[in-house]
Amino acid sequence: MFDALRFAGPTDLVLGLGTGLVFGFLLQRGGVTQYRVILGQFLWKDHTVLRTMLTAVVVGSIGIYAMLALPGVFGEVPLHVKPATWVANLLGGAIFGVGMALLGYCPGTGVAAIGEGSRHAIFGILGMLFGTAVFAELHPAISGTILKTADLGKIRFPELLGLSPWVLIAILAAAAIGLFAVLHKTERPKA
Repeated sequence: MFDALRFAGPTDLVLGLGTGLVFGFLLQRGGVTQYRVILGQFLWKDHTVLRTMLTAVVVGSIGIYAMLALPGVFGEVPLHVKPATWVANLLGGAIFGVGMALLGYCPGTGVAAIGEGSRHAIFGILGMLFGTAVFAELHPAISGTILKTADLGKIRFPELLGLSPWVLIAILAAAAIGLFAVLHKTERPKA
């Protein structure tokens, strides 16, 4: 099962650990490790999670395409695009959504909540690990069926829409800023 895991060396592990610590710290500082904040998003009363995720998508998109556009600065950056398989994505999204609705955390916020001292998140993380193990065991049986249904190949939105990635990022950023402005006007003040 772990044969595919290859690391270039201890540097990769240290960089991964450092990135994870920074990510967890930012999740905690952003307030998205709190159950009431995530529940508030589901009830459409607190949009902290939406703001955080949209900001991460825009900033991440800019960072990835900047690294791809400047190989002289960053070196050759491999972009591993997974195949767009609609049935698998919908099924995985539904399972993820049900799990998040039941637990009140996603994997990242669940681990960060444990680091913050939330003991109830431990059961959710154990459930996520169990679900991951079940998927890993079922993967050979379903990889040729469910996981290949409606396979569109390794596509990205720029190629799909025939637009420059920078145009799409600009549209996404403008939409996020517009949505943030609307949410700011409609959201009730926090107690």
